[in-house]
Order: sequence, then C-alpha cells, then structure tokens
Amino acid sequence: MIFDPMYFLWIGPAFLLGLWAQFRVKATYARAQRMGASLSGAAAARHVLDSAGLNNVDIEQIPGQLSDHYDPRHKVLRLSREVYQSRTLAAVGIAAHEAGHAIQDARAYAPLVVRNAAVPIAGFGSNAAIFLVIIGAIMTFQPLVTIGIGLFSAVVFFQVVNLPVEFNASSRAKTQLVGLGIVSDQELTYVKKVLNAAALTYVAATLQAILTLLYLITRFGSRD
Repeated sequence: MIFDPMYFLWIGPAFLLGLWAQFRVKATYARAQRMGASLSGAAAARHVLDSAGLNNVDIEQIPGQLSDHYDPRHKVLRLSREVYQSRTLAAVGIAAHEAGHAIQDARAYAPLVVRNAAVPIAGFGSNAAIFLVIIGAIMTFQPLVTIGIGLFSAVVFFQVVNLPVEFNASSRAKTQLVGLGIVSDQELTYVKKVLNAAALTYVAATLQAILTLLYLITRFGSRD
C-alpha cells in the first residue's frame, strides 16, 4: 500500500487540504500572537472555567508548541508555555477552546462522551489496521483483511464524531470570551481566524481517514 500510486491518488485531495490547513494555522496563529489581549491564556481559561462553575478543573503548563489539550480523566487543562503565559488573542483563543472541552465534559456533551468511549478502539485501530490489511493481503487471508478494515472503520468513526466536538468547543470559546468581556467584538475576528484554521486541520484529517477507508475497501475488500 505504501508504494501503491493509487493510494496517493485516493488521499491526494485530503493531503493537499491538510497542507493548506497547517499553513493557515501557522499563519493565523503568528498574526494573532502579535495582537495583545487583556489576559494571559491561563488567566482567560481560568475565567471561563470559573464562570461555568468548574473551579475543580486545574490548569497546568506543559512543554511543546500547540500541545494544548484537556485531560478528562484528571480534570486538568494543559496549556503550552506560549499559550499559558502570553497575553495575546491567539493564546486566549486556544486556551478558551480547551476550556470549552472541559465544559463539554462537565455537561456530558453527547458527542464528547461517544468520542471518549471510542478512543481505545480507535487508538488500537490506527496502529494495527493497515498492518493487518497488508499482512492479510500478502497471505491471501481475507478474514485478516476484513478485521483490519473493520478496525480502520473505528478510526474513521472517531474522526467523524470528533468534528462536532471540536466545532462546539470553539463555539463555546467564542461565546464565553465575548460574554465575559475578555475580548471585544473586533478582537474576536482574530480569535475566529485561529480557531477556524485549527478546525480545518480536523476536517482534513477526517477526509483523509474516509478516503483511506474507501481505498482499503476498494483495493482489498472484495478479493476472492
């Protein structure tokens, strides 16, 4: 599969969209990093969490760039150093987005519940599915191919259900930032650009997963 030109034809559109999305993220993030904000990312996240009654959710600084995430198991918001410390529109936008995930968790937002439940099988499928398909094809053992395709279907399901989770977290972030007076309507324009660019990366990843699944079904799923 790795050396099959047809595979690259199948995923080509998603791959190009992913490259464009990464470029947009870097460009919009760099631009919004130059726009000052009244609070640091950590302070903005704390404000959003407290306003939602989530005083029990801690905020920690972690290494890396754009490594920000919410840990639902430990109820911790983990922000990269730049986002944690910076008083910029980029920082408050990303921090508020992650705080949005914490609010989803507290409110038992259905797509998040489904996504979290799908994490174990999707994580296993992303590592094992392609290997099983290739080995099954080499050995001409169709049941193994079918298992591999089934596992990769779980990866696609995870990616699809993840889209509303990410879009909803961004929507919550924008509403909270303006409602709490952390950013103005004019400043929100820059925050929107950062969050929309980030959302595009999830769309590209989902499209690539779907096209890869279609490739696997077309290429290996109907062998006799």
